[in-house]
Amino acid sequence: MSLKTVMSMKLGILKETYHYEKRVGLTPDVAKKMAELGFSILIEKGAGVEAGYLDEHYENVGASVEKDRKTILSTSDILVSVSPLNSDDIGFSKKGATLLGILKPFKHSDLLNAYNKQNLTTFALEMVPRITRAQTMDVLSSQSNLAGYRSVIESAFFFNRAFPLMMTAAGTISAARVLVLGAGVAGLQAIATAKRLGAIVSAFDVRTAAKEQVQSLGATFIEVNDSEVGDGAGGYAKEMSNEYKAAQMEKLAAVVKTQDVVITTALIPGKAAPVLITADMVKSMRPNSIIVDLASENGGNCSLSEHGKTVVKHGVTLHAPGNILSNIAADASQFFARNVLAFVKGISTFDEAEMHINWNDEIVSATLLTKNGETVHPLLQSEKLKASKVKEGTTNESIDEPKVKSSTKTKTQEDADSESVVEKTTKKKQDI
Repeated sequence: MSLKTVMSMKLGILKETYHYEKRVGLTPDVAKKMAELGFSILIEKGAGVEAGYLDEHYENVGASVEKDRKTILSTSDILVSVSPLNSDDIGFSKKGATLLGILKPFKHSDLLNAYNKQNLTTFALEMVPRITRAQTMDVLSSQSNLAGYRSVIESAFFFNRAFPLMMTAAGTISAARVLVLGAGVAGLQAIATAKRLGAIVSAFDVRTAAKEQVQSLGATFIEVNDSEVGDGAGGYAKEMSNEYKAAQMEKLAAVVKTQDVVITTALIPGKAAPVLITADMVKSMRPNSIIVDLASENGGNCSLSEHGKTVVKHGVTLHAPGNILSNIAADASQFFARNVLAFVKGISTFDEAEMHINWNDEIVSATLLTKNGETVHPLLQSEKLKASKVKEGTTNESIDEPKVKSSTKTKTQEDADSESVVEKTTKKKQDI
């Protein structure tokens, strides 16, 4: 049953302030479609410039451009933000407003209290469930597709050789060898792009279901000689045994040293990224090889990568973009905006300039973080329970939900640290 949410239908778009972020919450064409639903669009001056969308583009579709950020925050009934707002912005927002965005609640759990203090209704769009009806709302998939594509383009930029096999009168150039770790959405797009550029591509994933997908793209699937499989619920990988992890690292060590380019895409929601490439593996690679670490914001899949930097270690270029989607901001913003439009239309009905959210919708339940001054998402409630148990000196091991971990990892830069990194790696969860 649809419950009525009374609002003036004023929708605000802010200029992003999150690290390395160049995307914008709504593109002009989607802003026009939002206006047709009954929203009055208010956008901060210059919000879309870095993504290639000028203020006049928004004005041409009926949006109002506002210089004062606080005015947008304090008057908007709905705020759309690609990345999390900072605590100051949250404090200036209108009480009882709704916030949509990639809110990263496990990484930014400290913001939950700020949301609740302002009585904000918040939706984390990256938590949209992977069901058929929600495909057009799937922010993770749309953004990951572009991230996988861009990772190959950037690896080719840093690589000082050609990707494809070239047979000329001057001689033959061998095709580059590209290894993709993780065959999710980003990984599969990276495989397809590298193949289009003429590389010899291989890929690894703990899930057996990924094998057919990898091979269908013409890549070689790297398998660990073990009977254990990593297929978990909902298409995600499950935690593997320590024995499997040890065999996995041994296999990867043998494969990585034969590659020219390695692209890593392994992430675990709410947790630090698993280390898949150790310092010893980097040292074993060919001079001028490339590693593109798409997981660096969450700790990194390579123990030597540094978030937001491109560095050379042991003769290998380690590229850890601060936000690779900002390097393709126009299309990333377009996809994100269309996801937002599909989300709003999918969970609501509209009449007489009012929006009616169906609070019983499974998509709402999966994405709703806070409402009426309380944190309502089950996973976040479990986090709160576990935190209180730890504070009291007790734990509840039966609760198996994501823990909040820091995205800052200890960099292993000395050779003497390599063995300890391998030992730690075998204890991490793998979700590629």
